[in-house]
Amino acid sequence: MRHLLLKKKNVLQLLILLLAFTCLLPGARAQRSEQAISLDTGSGVLQGSLILPAQPKPAPVVLLISGSGPTDRDGNSLGLPGKNHSLRMVAEQLADAGFATVRYDKRGVAASLAAGSTESALRFENYVDDAAAWLAYLKADTRFSNVVVMGHSEGASIAVLAAQKQPVQALVAIAGVAQNPADVLAVQLQASGMPADLLAQANKALSSLKEGKTVFDAPPALATLFRPSVQPYLISLYRYTPAQEIARLQLPVLIVQGDHDIQVGTEQARALKAALPAARLEIIGGMNHVLKLAPAERAANIATYMNPDLPLAPRLLPVLTDFLDPVVTPN
Repeated sequence: MRHLLLKKKNVLQLLILLLAFTCLLPGARAQRSEQAISLDTGSGVLQGSLILPAQPKPAPVVLLISGSGPTDRDGNSLGLPGKNHSLRMVAEQLADAGFATVRYDKRGVAASLAAGSTESALRFENYVDDAAAWLAYLKADTRFSNVVVMGHSEGASIAVLAAQKQPVQALVAIAGVAQNPADVLAVQLQASGMPADLLAQANKALSSLKEGKTVFDAPPALATLFRPSVQPYLISLYRYTPAQEIARLQLPVLIVQGDHDIQVGTEQARALKAALPAARLEIIGGMNHVLKLAPAERAANIATYMNPDLPLAPRLLPVLTDFLDPVVTPN
């Protein structure tokens, strides 16, 4: 019996040694950890998620900012019947590559619903101020070595303006526009097949809002776009032309765009690059607006917006890390 116990003890010791050795192998990796994080802005508490990489030393941290409308911290639009989890996947992959990440629900969205105001009181600057407050919070946290801001779609424009208010180590703009958002919407409406008379009225309304003037005669058919309560937000949004704003930055900038994005064309990314020649531009073949590989055909492309099982475009993470590693690694 004693001999059997000794053999069992030897087997146990061998298993422990094998486990320790496995952890030292090049492909072995300790697990990242995720926890809830919140920020009191003074006008509402924003809820988010912090993912810490396995490494114990201070790590660079990336603040992820989601796109327009009711889009949550994971990149899912609450107006769609399915999820894609694109920003969650970006956060997880960056954490596995050694970056801490923070993503958050914007005020009035998902877990930050209580921080929202009435629609008529909301301004684009509220989102910019919130992002700048997150950046200040992360810069003061000793767990992090450097702070990077990364915005997707409208979040890219928010990131650019937030970086003007709160300097950071680097900025990444993914699927962001260069033109004034009013001009982008005009192009989208033109491509939508909207009847000519309605399109003319929409363009008239966009011109007025871009000039800071409220629209009183928008037809009922355009109420979704130009209802009175949303007009103050649109006026505040249309004050900014992203190409002009990105040109003000003096920091490393990466511009990323997929060539199968049916919402934002590659010409927008090229225009951002033209506005800031020092920026790095990466066009990822086959990637769509939710950062997945997708067919160019519209219906099949949109179907990926509601499929959380699809992985990110394989080239996205190498593009991000190839840019970030040199600029956030302390000398």
